[in-house]
Amino acid sequence: MAIIKEFKEFIMRGNVIDMAVGVVVGTAFKTIADSLVADIIMPPLGYLLAGVDFSHIRTVLQPATADSPEVAILWGNFLSAVLNFLVIAMVIFLVVKGINTMRSTLDRRLAAEAEAEAEAAEPAAPSEVELLQEILDELRAGR
Repeated sequence: MAIIKEFKEFIMRGNVIDMAVGVVVGTAFKTIADSLVADIIMPPLGYLLAGVDFSHIRTVLQPATADSPEVAILWGNFLSAVLNFLVIAMVIFLVVKGINTMRSTLDRRLAAEAEAEAEAAEPAAPSEVELLQEILDELRAGR
């Protein structure tokens, strides 16, 4: 029973749940990135390269025969996977950059507000004229 309790505590930790949410969102995001690359980026790129369909780019090592299937290096699929990675990496970079920018802006704003509150909480220091007037009053009173 101790191992079940320990497992339950492990599963209920925030990090594990956060990681599970990240995996689910990442999987959904991969679908979007795959579609972006396959349906939006690759067709114009293929058009610019004289109508080349990247999914069909391959180097055939052994043609298909009646006894064996074709053996080929699928360069187009690899290129699509590289583009998928670059798109995902760029989007994640932009999201993290945006979050960091918002965080630093918020930190600066909070620091400025804290400094303003600290200045407002401190009693105003007497000016030079007030200090000199106090000294003069004390000197006159001391005579």
